[in-house]
Formats: sequence, structure tokens, C-alpha cells
Amino acid sequence: MKTRIKAPKETQMEDTSVNSQSDVNEVHQQDDFIMHPTNDVCFAGLMENPVVRKGFCAAVMRVKPEEIVETELLPTHLCREYGDDKLGILDVRVRLWNGMQINMEMQVKKFDFWNERTLFYLSKMFAGQLRTGESYEKLKRCIQVSILDFVLFPEDKRCYRTVHFRDDEGGKLYSDKMELQILELKKIQGEIRTGEDILKWMRFFNGKSRKEFEDMAQTDRYVGEAYEALKRLSADEKKRLEYEAREKALRDYNSQINSAEKRGIRLAVEVIRLHDRGLPDGEIASQCGTSVERVREILAI
Repeated sequence: MKTRIKAPKETQMEDTSVNSQSDVNEVHQQDDFIMHPTNDVCFAGLMENPVVRKGFCAAVMRVKPEEIVETELLPTHLCREYGDDKLGILDVRVRLWNGMQINMEMQVKKFDFWNERTLFYLSKMFAGQLRTGESYEKLKRCIQVSILDFVLFPEDKRCYRTVHFRDDEGGKLYSDKMELQILELKKIQGEIRTGEDILKWMRFFNGKSRKEFEDMAQTDRYVGEAYEALKRLSADEKKRLEYEAREKALRDYNSQINSAEKRGIRLAVEVIRLHDRGLPDGEIASQCGTSVERVREILAI
């Protein structure tokens, strides 16, 4: 009869200890997980919180949060006047108590015709306020806020700018009813020593660790509420799955773009970009002057 040799007790205890330490490390890593607000799933989740939304809208409008009576989230699919119009899809669209609207868009990917894209969304939002026969006097101010995780204006170091329609010669404001605000997160450097609340929010959106968020939460009540909302989002299993799926989609997108550019396939680049914007295969094929089959082949790469 063969005798089975048992491992020494010390070895067994050591293995258990190693496993336990591994489990502890895994739990610690899970507990330390925090979403990044540059992910549009996270950003949209933050803006569902009325206190956070109020604080950021006040910063955009350059008023005290107490002056904002109420904010309302609106559907993010803009209306189409004709069946073949492009469909505008916005990240977070808010209407204030006075009828004014603000669209907030978090964008991490740089692509061609960005300026035209923002004008399209702003114009669609502005014109969409009126129904047939209504007077133009009903039109309220609309602001398109682009929060960019890339550099749009490399010629200067300004991280935040506001754009209006103005007279070319005299610089006189033509109208304040349509406004663009552009926030370039990549240009933020070091400590921000200005009193502008919008820059506090830019630092928060650009945060990468719990320590950064904790420090910023001490500086402002509304930013503090944003950190609490961020922690709740990060602990929500369903939201985390959505967040990670979006992160994967962004990695896949970048991989596809890099691969297509290396092979010099401009068609593939355009197909992938249009697909990422949510266009159906048929419309992509039409805009690119190719077949639906070719579009699907490229997307399957």
C-alpha cells in the first residue's frame, strides 16, 4: 500500500496566507476603483444629479448657484425636420427655469470638422425651440459646451474660451442667443489660482485618482457633491459595466483608426468615424460613396 504524504502544516498555512493576501489585494483594488469623468457614461451619470447639474450650469453661466432656480434634463435626440436630416445626439441637454438651454458634451476623440459639428448641434438646438407659426421672440439663449480631452487650438495656451457672433470690424456683439464654450482639459497645468468656478470643474473632470477628487471636493460644495456622486457611480455594478463597455469601445475605436491610417485606407477611417457617431450602415455607405457590404467588411476588421 502506498502512503500519501501530507504537506507540512507550515506550508499549508503559508499557502492560505498567500491566497488571503491576494484576495485582500484584489478587494482593495476593487474598492479603489474610481471612474474618470471624461468617460461620457460617467459624465452623463454625474449630470443626472440635480445638485451637480446646478453647480456646473452656474459655472457655465458665470452666476452663483443660488441664482439658478431649477434645471431639467431634456431628451438628447434632437428633432429632425425632414426624414433625411442628420440626427443630432447630445450627451447632456439641460433646460433652465427661464427657458434657456445648455448642451454639455464630453469628447475624448478628435476628428475632422469638429467646428462644423458643434455649429450643427447648436443651430439644431436653437431652431428646435419653435413650433410652426410661433414668434421668433420666443427664442431663448442656447449654449453649446464642448469639454474636450484633446487640444483644439494648439496655437495658444488658453484652456477655456467663449465664442459669440460679433461684427467683424467693430467687434460689437450681434446676439448672445447662441454661444459656444470650449474647455480644453489637456491645457490645464498645475494649480488653478483664479476665482472662475468653471476652471474648478475642468480640474474635476480631468481628475484621475481618488486623492485628486478628495482634495478638490474640499474646495467647493458643488464639486464635493460631484465627488460623492462619482463614488456612488463607481460602486454601482450596472453603471460600471456600462463604463467599462464604453472604455473598451474607445480602445477598439483607436485601434481601428490607427490600423486604418497605417494602411492608408481613408475610406475605412471615414466609415469607422461615421459608425461611431451612430449612423446606420446604409447612411454610411451613401455618404462614403460605397456599398453597404463594403461598410460591413470594414467594420468587421
